[in-house]
Amino acid sequence: MTDLEPNNNACVPVLKALADETRLSILHMLQDGELCACKIQERFDISQPTLSYHMKILTQSGLVKSRKDGLWMQYSLIAENFCETRDLLARFSSSSTARKSICLCADQKVCPPAEPDMGSSNR
Repeated sequence: MTDLEPNNNACVPVLKALADETRLSILHMLQDGELCACKIQERFDISQPTLSYHMKILTQSGLVKSRKDGLWMQYSLIAENFCETRDLLARFSSSSTARKSICLCADQKVCPPAEPDMGSSNR
């Protein structure tokens, strides 16, 4: 993951990596530091090809890096890319006023105008 600009090419691999329970659990495991594939595999009781599939998606997303250590692969998080991912997700949760400045289609003028914030004072 080099640059998480608001474009589908950069967003899709990250969102795909985050869209699976097993991969999210693997990311949680890796928060404590580098782990051998064998330890990850033990935790989930999954086959080696299944683990390889999940790790390929995580590494291609740029959230995880791998290194060979003898017969096994070692995996760890790429911490700085989680900051970029947080910023990417924040674009979707920004207030409507702020969202206009970072709108993915602002130059195409297809977004409806932002509605005024009525707040909770009318309740």
